[in-house]
Amino acid sequence: MNTARVRIEESITQTGYVNNPIETQVIEGYFQKEISQKAMAIRKVNKTLCALLGVAVLFAFVSYYFAMSNELALNKLSRQITTLNDENAELQNNLDRLKSFNNVDSKMGQYSMLSKAEKVIEVQAVDSIVPVVSTPQKTASFNWAVGY
Repeated sequence: MNTARVRIEESITQTGYVNNPIETQVIEGYFQKEISQKAMAIRKVNKTLCALLGVAVLFAFVSYYFAMSNELALNKLSRQITTLNDENAELQNNLDRLKSFNNVDSKMGQYSMLSKAEKVIEVQAVDSIVPVVSTPQKTASFNWAVGY
């Protein structure tokens, strides 16, 4: 609905002997311009592209959220794996140490290098004689001489 103000100006000018009435209309107000079909088509394409861009941006945000949540889960698992590997290395070292003791024990058993005593011999206590320690005798002191 157009509600425009219309102002009509009448001016009469005299030129020579003839009176010429001239009427001019001055229209003031906001009127929508006639939109051509080309402009309407361009506007429709722009709106469609804008909507597609909005959907793409929304899809990018959702994808980014899922990517970040997956990365956080992977980081958590990586920390747990690192902890387990450290514990595994410590247990492996203990196992290797025990295996080496077992290997040494089995080799000693094979070659009978160390064997248990078959009998235990008991002996009477013997008074021990304390050896006499002789002190060396001192000789004459050495006289130092200065010179060649």
